[in-house]
Amino acid sequence: MIHVIATITANPGQRADILALFSKNQPAVLAEEGCISYEAVIDVPGAGAIQTPLGDDTFLVIERWESIDALKAHAASAHMAEYGRNTGSFVAKRAINVLQVA
Repeated sequence: MIHVIATITANPGQRADILALFSKNQPAVLAEEGCISYEAVIDVPGAGAIQTPLGDDTFLVIERWESIDALKAHAASAHMAEYGRNTGSFVAKRAINVLQVA
């Protein structure tokens, strides 16, 4: 199994715009062959000292895929290309970590 953690930082005040587009695209991703899970997550308010906050402009996308080939097909899909075009002007920074169980 492949795990992906994508850290997305929006331009100030534009995280909600990206998340709206993410939610619109999410069903297409979940329908892809090999997709186990795909969700956006933000800070839990009031978590206190146990938390290292992402902040108001950042969110993570937590993904699980059956194989690296499924992930590569996802990355090359038409709906992800469209999502990238639609969100590109809102994104300040992104980092994608592709991981496997140690």
